[in-house]
Amino acid sequence: MLRGLATVSFYAADVKAARAWYEELLGIEAYYAVPNAEEPAYVEFRFGDFECELGIIDARYATHQVGSPAGAVIHWHVDDLESELQRFLDHGATLHEPITERGNNTGFRTAAVVDPFGNLIGLMNNPHYLEILAQLKA
Repeated sequence: MLRGLATVSFYAADVKAARAWYEELLGIEAYYAVPNAEEPAYVEFRFGDFECELGIIDARYATHQVGSPAGAVIHWHVDDLESELQRFLDHGATLHEPITERGNNTGFRTAAVVDPFGNLIGLMNNPHYLEILAQLKA
């Protein structure tokens, strides 16, 4: 049974450039790099309510086609979809899917961008996420 998101892995031909881009976007430094921080083949970030992991892997190790937006779209909950979408665009991401209502005005809305390294990133207002988070904090 799936228990929850553990790690999302993205690929980049230039891991150092991807690390710098995400450090600036997220406002945190990668906490892990192998084989070393100077010439990484993999870097990892932890952030969010549940310390989700985002790994950036050297594209040489991709087992699927790299070079165009590919893979599953992982939607990350955000509180303000419009401003977060704009923040990603201002930071150099490109629009893949505009803000779209899902579920007949139930509050579920999504958008997607492509980072400068060809990875799809979904952003979402997700009322269910907030309900679960409130239950865990109660």
